[in-house]
Amino acid sequence: MEIIILLVVVGTGVGVLVGYMIRKNIAESKIGSAEEMSKKIIDKAEQDAETIKKEKLIEAKEEVHKLRSEAEKENKERRNELQRYEKRLVHKEENIDKKLHSLEIKESNLNDKLKSISEKELEIEEIKAKQIEKLESISGITSNQAREIILSNTEKEIRHEMSMMIKEIEIAAKEEAEKKAREIIGYAIQKCSADHVAETTVTVVNLPNDEMKGRIIGREGRNIRTLETLTGIDLIIDDTPEAVILSGFDPIRREVARIALEKLISDGRIHPARIEEMVEKGQKEVENAIKEQGEQATFETGVHGLHPELIRLLGRLKYRTSYGQNVLKHSIEVSNLAGIMAAEIGADVRLAKRAGLLHDIGKAVDHEMEGTHVEIGMDLLRRYKESKDVIHAMSTHHGDYEPQTVEAVLVTAADAISAARPGARRETLEAYIKRLEKLEEIANSYDGVDKSYAIQAGREIRIIVKPENVSDEGMHLLAREMTKKIEDELEYPGQIKVNIIRETRAIEYAK
Repeated sequence: MEIIILLVVVGTGVGVLVGYMIRKNIAESKIGSAEEMSKKIIDKAEQDAETIKKEKLIEAKEEVHKLRSEAEKENKERRNELQRYEKRLVHKEENIDKKLHSLEIKESNLNDKLKSISEKELEIEEIKAKQIEKLESISGITSNQAREIILSNTEKEIRHEMSMMIKEIEIAAKEEAEKKAREIIGYAIQKCSADHVAETTVTVVNLPNDEMKGRIIGREGRNIRTLETLTGIDLIIDDTPEAVILSGFDPIRREVARIALEKLISDGRIHPARIEEMVEKGQKEVENAIKEQGEQATFETGVHGLHPELIRLLGRLKYRTSYGQNVLKHSIEVSNLAGIMAAEIGADVRLAKRAGLLHDIGKAVDHEMEGTHVEIGMDLLRRYKESKDVIHAMSTHHGDYEPQTVEAVLVTAADAISAARPGARRETLEAYIKRLEKLEEIANSYDGVDKSYAIQAGREIRIIVKPENVSDEGMHLLAREMTKKIEDELEYPGQIKVNIIRETRAIEYAK
């Protein structure tokens, strides 16, 4: 048994030894082949690297040669260009030298000519002085006196020609006056928005507290948009404490908006449906108020039998102002004034009062229709069957038509009196008096003026000149100069008529 074990052990050792030797031989053979293969790879890589190196060197040499050629070509072109510039500069220098030489010759010639001219001027001055002495000895007056006489005569001739020219221009201008005036006034109204307009186009509504502003605006501004859309009036909500401003040109719409807003504030429920309801109520209230005001005006003036629509239009004048003067009150005053004057002179009182009350009826709708308030008023009166006498009497109050009846003259005079009365329109009495005094002062500052009077509330200045100092032709020039001075030194509404009167009287006494 031990022998078997020993044999097994020995056999195992021999097997292990034999296996080790076999593996060693196999490994050595593989390592040898791997080393040989790696050597071949390295040799091939070295050959490839050498080949690439040679190719790159060749490419680099070719690139260097190419760049060198391009550089040489560019340098050659630059040298050629520089040579061209050099030739041009040389040519220009030669031309400049030639021109300088020519200029020197011309300058020398000019100096010779100037010297000759100076000598001739001295000779001319000597001859002129001798001629002046001879002329003075012959005429018996000096040259200064002769100059004054010539200038005086020339001035008279020029002033006469200027006067005639001004007269011709004024005659030509009058032919186009109405057309030009309408164009100029229409353009001015479109371009101009004076500061005082803001006082008659806004209404302030007081609020109980500033929290009400948020409720008026509403969620995402729906309440204020609804109110502005329904009334056509802008609501201005700013930092003014406890107040909202209503802005709009139409006073009736502004009044509707004010009534509706005040009702909404007192009610407390502010939403689009409620706003629509209150605006409708406000419109009804305003319409009723307009009708009542028109009826009250006819009652105060004693004018009866008017068409209901004319009565409604009269009521609309309560919300219309002219230079700060309420047009309805102005119309009532004109009616009463015209009636009083008609009664004094024995004219038709009823006609005068009726035409006076209706003379500004066109202003109730002049912002809705084209044309002047006179033309619009005439169309309205024709539409509602007023008599021709009434239409004519009211149509002349601004001079658009020549008055053909006494009542027309009275309506025009009453309109001027009502508008010109100090304090009736937006002008203080002190400023009014100062303006009239300044107007007369400007007129009296001219030579030849005997007396001057500011009339028609400063709309006209009437000037009486001394006939021995101002000729008929000189009147036009004087009026022109005075008008220019008034425009430069005086501020006034509308226009001022400069009326110059020259009167020559011959007085003798029979004894």
